[in-house]
Amino acid sequence: MGTVGFYIFYGVNWVITLLPLKILYIFSDILFLLLYYFPSYRRKVVDENLRNSFPEKSVKEIALIGKKFYRHLADIFIETLKLTHLSNKELIKRLTVSNPEFLNTLYNSGRDLVVVGSHYNNWEWLIVCLPLYTKYKCIGVYKPLRNKLFEKFINSIRLRNDQGLAPMNLIVRNIIDNQRKNIRALYAFAADQTPAKAEIRYYTTFLNQETPVFLGIEKIASKYDMAVVFFNFQKIRRGYYNLTVELLFERAAGLPEYKVTETHVKRLEELIRENPEYWIWTHRRWKYKKPAIND
Repeated sequence: MGTVGFYIFYGVNWVITLLPLKILYIFSDILFLLLYYFPSYRRKVVDENLRNSFPEKSVKEIALIGKKFYRHLADIFIETLKLTHLSNKELIKRLTVSNPEFLNTLYNSGRDLVVVGSHYNNWEWLIVCLPLYTKYKCIGVYKPLRNKLFEKFINSIRLRNDQGLAPMNLIVRNIIDNQRKNIRALYAFAADQTPAKAEIRYYTTFLNQETPVFLGIEKIASKYDMAVVFFNFQKIRRGYYNLTVELLFERAAGLPEYKVTETHVKRLEELIRENPEYWIWTHRRWKYKKPAIND
């Protein structure tokens, strides 16, 4: 998207998203037709990912999951754009937290948090809403986008409730700075992203496939002796979500190597298997294969 195209998008989005969500979902239904049927978006990638992840499922079952996923993806796109005008009052009605007191307990313990999140359900709503439920300074760890104009647009939405953002390569500096200022912080990682090929240090089995994973969550939690929590993020119905915070490790320091990584990967897989249509199957998660070991 070029500069002119971006500003056209920005203006149209600002006007259209003044409409209530129940009306905007009509646009989502139209978008679904474009994503799924014609011209379609990464259908081959989605089909391959689903078949490899669920070899036990029939062709019909795989097709049904794929179709449900595209409907959900269209909703995520529209819901994210709606954040342009979605008030905090309406947002907390639509995104509830089952156990917000648990975050307060961890905060009062004096320990920083590493949060294991993922591209499951509407992660953008969660990024924006989370500071409304906790006293922690919320820091979203992200991979910079190639399109800097769109990155600026989406980050302006994410930052509206005084949360912070830190590029992955600057997260350690951010942690040190917050600790020096005695700011208790929560660092949220998307644990399902793919490392750059040159950065791959570890593979594990995830959704029936050898999968490269980042070790950053484990290394940071261990080095700074943080607690590690998992976000169990569920879709209740269209436009309504619920978060349950699950404790994986009260203290990460001193744990066996790869213990944190294997635990959060396994928990994410369990979540995806419950409702697979809510994960981001268009992502080329398995584009890098584990090198063969020669005898």
